Amino acid sequence: MDRTLTFLALSLTLGLAWPGAQAQALDDPTRPPAALWAPASAAPVVAARPQLQSVLISTQPGGRRLAVIDGQTVKVGSKVGDAVVTEIHDTAVLLRRGKSLETFKLYPSSKTDNKTDRKTDRKQE
Repeated sequence: MDRTLTFLALSLTLGLAWPGAQAQALDDPTRPPAALWAPASAAPVVAARPQLQSVLISTQPGGRRLAVIDGQTVKVGSKVGDAVVTEIHDTAVLLRRGKSLETFKLYPSSKTDNKTDRKTDRKQE
């Protein structure tokens, strides 16, 4: 009986001491990204290009046209950072930044052409 207890105690001790038998640390999926924990002296974060998230165009003649860019609801004439919304189409929004025009597409990988926009996609008056 003593030999059995000694064997069990020895097995348990060796099992715990063996590196492969120890539990591995798991990443916490709810932990905020490491960038939030970086010290203030770290390299500055480069602002990402604004992203068009949604477009709402009324079916009524002269109805409203809205877009959501980076969570901000905008209409023609609204400011997005230092740019101004000039046009809102079915799948794209045009922003004027100084003398340059930027097009933000709802589906950036699609190859839509302004000529194929729907009838509701005319320039707002």
